[in-house]
Amino acid sequence: MKKLNNIAIKLIASDFFLYSGWGLIAPIFAIYITEQIEGGTIEVVAFATALYWIAKSIIQPFLANIIDLLDGEKDDFKLLIMGTLAVALVPFGYVFATQVWHIFFLEFLRGVAMACIVPAWFGIFTRHISKGWEAFSWSIQSTSTGLAYGFAAAFGGVIVLAFGFGAVFIFVGCLKILSAIILFLTYKDFFTKNE
Repeated sequence: MKKLNNIAIKLIASDFFLYSGWGLIAPIFAIYITEQIEGGTIEVVAFATALYWIAKSIIQPFLANIIDLLDGEKDDFKLLIMGTLAVALVPFGYVFATQVWHIFFLEFLRGVAMACIVPAWFGIFTRHISKGWEAFSWSIQSTSTGLAYGFAAAFGGVIVLAFGFGAVFIFVGCLKILSAIILFLTYKDFFTKNE
């Protein structure tokens, strides 16, 4: 049986909680905006989604280039932590959002935060995959995030019906904080072993 090293396991666990949170929000996001946000329309949903993807896509390569130019992995790890903590703020922001500009601001923040997370996470994970286990390691990562997103998406609507949007957003924020805590627990293993 193939094994993943301790760092890879903790990174996958962190990613699991990160993506399960967004899985809870994804199916209800359009309904939330159109029903709970003043002036919220389908167009607002589309522009908010576009703003997230455009911000993430434009900023991400620049951050990736910077962390590749810097020696060591502390910069990668710090960027990963900062991005994860920033992305944890977004669902809490949804709880208090009432205007369209609030949604645009939160989606821009999410895009910037994910632009920090993605290259840092992929860089660290890639460097700590056990040699000869690359395909298996990436398949476990993809499977865990896919299952997290899938199961969470199935329950997002159920939770909204039972407890409301605010409860879902608070729960999602807590999942993001749990993701950051797992990364903090990785710090000791990571830097004791590598630096």
